[in-house]
Amino acid sequence: MDPNEVRRQWEERSGEFSPEYYAYYGQNETSESIRRILERRVGPDAAVLELGCGPGRHLSCLHEHGFSNLSGVDINDRAFEVMEDTYPDLAARGTFYADAIEDVVDTFDDRHFDAIFSVETLQHIHPDDGWIFEELARITDELLVTVENEGDEHRRPSEPAVNYIDGDFPLYYRNWGRVFAALGFVEVETERGERDTLRAFRSPEERASRSE
Repeated sequence: MDPNEVRRQWEERSGEFSPEYYAYYGQNETSESIRRILERRVGPDAAVLELGCGPGRHLSCLHEHGFSNLSGVDINDRAFEVMEDTYPDLAARGTFYADAIEDVVDTFDDRHFDAIFSVETLQHIHPDDGWIFEELARITDELLVTVENEGDEHRRPSEPAVNYIDGDFPLYYRNWGRVFAALGFVEVETERGERDTLRAFRSPEERASRSE
C-alpha cells in the first residue's frame, strides 16, 4: 500500500476508529496521562499540538484543566464537525488544520510548539513518509510525547514491521525511543500499557537551555 492510499483510508474512515467512534468513547486514561505529563513538563501556558487529534477528546482534557493554546491536525474533515458538537468550547478556542500531517508539519517555524503529542497516529505513517519525524523534531521546542503500539518489544527491526488491521488497514511498528534518540531527543518518561507504550522526550533545544 502506498502513502496516498494510507492517507485516503484515514481521510474517509467511518465506523470503527472514525471521529464519531472516538467522540463516543471520549476521554480515557491516556488523556489523563498526557495531561499529567504536560502539566509537569511544560505547564498550561504551553503551545501544544496534537497529531491526529480526531474530535479532540485528548485536547479537551487539557482544555478543561487550563491549557489554552491548543492546536490539532487531522486528515478527516468530519473530525472537526464532530468536535463542534462534542467539545464546542475547544472547537471555538483552538487552532485546527484539516489536512494530512505530511502537508502541515513543514509549514511551521522552528520550535513553533512547546509540546507535541500523538496517540496511535504516528504508527500509521507510511515508511516513505518517515521524513516527517525530522520535521517534528524541528518544530518541537521542549517536549514530544508518543503513545503508540510498538508491537513485540523484543522485535526491533531496522525498518518498521507492518501489521494489517482487519486485513487491509496498515499499522507500522517502530521503536519510538530509537527514532527520536537518533534525532537528539532524550527519553525522560516511559509507561508501558497492554497495547501502547507512552514515551516522553525532551528536545535537544530544551536540554541545551537548561544547561546554560
